[in-house]
Amino acid sequence: MTEAQLETPASSPPEFSPHEVRKWTDYFTFNTDHKVIAVQYIVTTFIFYCIGGVLADLVRTELRTPDPDFVSPELYNGLFTLHATIMIFLWIVPAGAGFANFLIPLMIGAKDMAFPKLNALAFWILPPAGLLLISSLIIGDSPDAGWTSYPPLSLVTGKVGEGIWIMSVLLLGISSIMGAINFLVTIIKMRIPGMTFNKMPLFCWAMLSTSALALISTPVLTGALILLSFDLIAGTSFFNPTGGGDPIVYQHMFWFYSHPAVYIMILPFFGVISEVIPVHSRKPIFGYQAIAYSSLAISFLGLIVWAHHMFTSGVPDWLRMFFMIATMIIAVPTGIKIFSWLATMWGGKIRLNSAMLFAMGFVGTFVIGGISGVMLASVPFDIHVHDTYFVVAHLHYVLFGGAVLGIFAGYYHWFPKITGRMLNEFWGRLHFVLTIVGLNMTFLPMHKLGLMGMNRRIAQYDPKFTDLNQICTYGSYILAISTLPFIINVIWSWMFGIKAGNNPWQALTLEWMTNSPPAIENFEEQPVLKTGPYDYGVEENSANMSEIETVARASS
Repeated sequence: MTEAQLETPASSPPEFSPHEVRKWTDYFTFNTDHKVIAVQYIVTTFIFYCIGGVLADLVRTELRTPDPDFVSPELYNGLFTLHATIMIFLWIVPAGAGFANFLIPLMIGAKDMAFPKLNALAFWILPPAGLLLISSLIIGDSPDAGWTSYPPLSLVTGKVGEGIWIMSVLLLGISSIMGAINFLVTIIKMRIPGMTFNKMPLFCWAMLSTSALALISTPVLTGALILLSFDLIAGTSFFNPTGGGDPIVYQHMFWFYSHPAVYIMILPFFGVISEVIPVHSRKPIFGYQAIAYSSLAISFLGLIVWAHHMFTSGVPDWLRMFFMIATMIIAVPTGIKIFSWLATMWGGKIRLNSAMLFAMGFVGTFVIGGISGVMLASVPFDIHVHDTYFVVAHLHYVLFGGAVLGIFAGYYHWFPKITGRMLNEFWGRLHFVLTIVGLNMTFLPMHKLGLMGMNRRIAQYDPKFTDLNQICTYGSYILAISTLPFIINVIWSWMFGIKAGNNPWQALTLEWMTNSPPAIENFEEQPVLKTGPYDYGVEENSANMSEIETVARASS
């Protein structure tokens, strides 16, 4: 196993002078400190999450009744388009970058990211891109072709809004590419001596796989959107069938990025869960190498499964069979992770705090999304439920039940390190209960709606679907309410919470071996590896663990 401790004794944590700690005003400037940029990412993306959530509740309010009696069908189309775009490109993807910014240099013993200015620029592209997207609602011409923006529909409706959508997503793609380059170079070149690839924390493996995937797939989406903008603005016919263009080519280019985007969204939080579960189970991680290499396998396989979104688009049967098999195979490395997490928890001394509850919720709900994903990989079944609410249910169990619960698990786990304060456990557990109830109440009935034949992206539907839609709508309100305890908890705890000390969880990865919050250059001296990051209960490390736990209790 690897080793992960500081060169200085755990009983003598480095002391930093007050001027070496960041001021609150730094978080509103173009700052190159990776920890400041991480907080900027985390706070900004959460604000966009709240905006996207409001749009989702407006959509669900319209769907509470069969008739379009809350908003017009045109506005409804714009609301769900912006909701999906915000949640994917302005919440989940950059939230992963926020965690990576904070954790990667600390976990590998570096002082900062490889390219600090590029790192800051990658963040500062986000706010204007998000505001640009939301401005389309204000001018009354929001994009209404869905987050996929398929031509020819996207070429004939809401042209101003569509142009704004394209520009916003292009900017966000540029930000993602900048971040991917930075993470890759930092992980590959800036690890402390002795930290080989097989001695890195699993979160670093997850970000290595995510960044490689983003770097390969994002430029393809960029090309597709540039060509689409030419069709929209200049009247070319790359994808416009009336001029001899082929809209199916756009689908291939779009999904070459957008199916890997699912893994770009979920892989960082696979890494988060791999860090949270062993700490709060007090057990070594089960199958370290299997988890690490399965991330690489997901990254590779994610590039060859895009056309399973296109089974009804007229692709040849032999191509359907290839993508069906590839999509089913990708469930194998994902299953390896699930099995390893369950095996880690089995027989452990589990602490049911908020971080662990969200991690366990992640595992349970993601499995539901994974099972429905294997079902959708089957060509006959996919054709039957294509473009129905079954697909909506699957997507949200993967991305809300997976990525969003992973985000909250990470918030509760690393909040003490980021702020030096503990979150309140009562409010955290209340947040978890409301989230799980709202999540399942909102999205579980959608499976049945899809099997009954209800199409997605419609404001008016057959009255026989009313009861299930009302359950979904009331569940969405519970999800909205569930955010309030979290917001109250964060604000109160950040100002008045109990001081956390340097290592309240008695963890072993390097980020916990410096002050909370960390000083500007992270460590007073270069760390050296001494104990394993997941060596909880390993006999030869028991003396080190006792010392760490004693210091942690004293600092708390």
